[in-house]
Amino acid sequence: MPHDHHGHSHVHLDPSSGDRRVAIAIWANGLLTVAQILGGIFAGSLALIADALHNFSDMAALVIAFAARKIARRPADERMTFGYGRIETVAALINYTTLIVIGLYLIYEGAMRLFEPPEVQGWTVVIIAGLALVVDALTAALTYSMQKGSQNIRALFLHNLSDALASVAVIIGGTLIILYDMRWVDPAITIGIALYILYLAFAEIGGPIRTLMLGSPPDIDGRDVVALLRQTDGVRDVHHVHLWQMEENAPALDAHAVIEDTAWDRLEQIKAELKARIGAEFGINHSTLEFERNGACDAAAPLFGHDDASGDDAHSHGQADNA
Repeated sequence: MPHDHHGHSHVHLDPSSGDRRVAIAIWANGLLTVAQILGGIFAGSLALIADALHNFSDMAALVIAFAARKIARRPADERMTFGYGRIETVAALINYTTLIVIGLYLIYEGAMRLFEPPEVQGWTVVIIAGLALVVDALTAALTYSMQKGSQNIRALFLHNLSDALASVAVIIGGTLIILYDMRWVDPAITIGIALYILYLAFAEIGGPIRTLMLGSPPDIDGRDVVALLRQTDGVRDVHHVHLWQMEENAPALDAHAVIEDTAWDRLEQIKAELKARIGAEFGINHSTLEFERNGACDAAAPLFGHDDASGDDAHSHGQADNA
């Protein structure tokens, strides 16, 4: 029996929601990058300059996310018949990949500095890291309410959340340097932060990859969809089922339904019922259904996906309809 999927969130962001917040975050991170570079030069701290490069990557991530949201609103055209919504998924993949690269780089730098801890002016580190914490926390707060319905913004939110935690760790490290001259704490904390960044990135990067690979929505079991289709009165069987996400929170279905000979005169009614049921049960509001007479299809047709031998033949037997 199909599971109840009404509890799953199919949130769609208001097209204009959050643009101002993202723009503010871009400017804040840009100013922070400049401040950290100047502070690093003044304090002779390579750590602060490295953190400035980290924040510069955040600003780049913000710009990518902002541009992706703008592009995603374009309507479908002859070049992009599904529209531009997936650009946000591409942006999320870029941001998570960037996080992984940064995490690996920080581990390398931290390991090198464990052997030769550099001289660091603790007070400058604490002050600049405190400024960074304020900006990172502000950016995370600005994007928090937006990240629940968007892979793109979620990647952005995690990016800045990790930065805020990193700033806390740097403040602690700077304080220990001031009080006890424990210079090894700075690279040790860096490695810990990097491991956490890698954990976040690897935990989340699967979502965008799954979407871009046309994987089925993670909260929908394809077998449940098949069971619901088969249980509909007048439907004898289904095959060539494709279940994917046009973009995040927009599941889609393509399937061939074999109709009982006695039910062929009720085709429009069956079609309407199928679309209503998959919409109500699974949130699938875009579907392409092809109907075939019993006996007209290849008995060996696969349940999921197409094969080259039967794909073209199957399409010649039925009637297709788009939601």
